[in-house]
Amino acid sequence: MVREYVGTGPFAEIVAASDRTGREIAEAERKQEKAQHRGELERLDALAAPVLELDRAAEILVRAHLVAAGYHRHKREWRRRRERGD
Repeated sequence: MVREYVGTGPFAEIVAASDRTGREIAEAERKQEKAQHRGELERLDALAAPVLELDRAAEILVRAHLVAAGYHRHKREWRRRRERGD
C-alpha cells in the first residue's frame, strides 16, 4: 500500500472520490468472482453426487461379497479367515 498526499481543495476531493470509486469497483468485482466460484462449486457438487452414491453402493457390495467369501477386516486390511482344524 502506498499513501500519496495530494493536499486539500477541489483536486484532492476529486482524487479521493476517484480512489473510493476504484475501491468500490474492485470490491464489486471480487464479490462477483466469489459468487461465480460458489456457483461453479455447487455445479461440480451436483455432478459428483451420483458418482459418490455409486461409490458407496459398490463399497457395500464388495464388503458383502468378501464377508460371504470368508474374509474379515484386520487393521484396515482384508484377510482370509483361517480354517480351524479341531
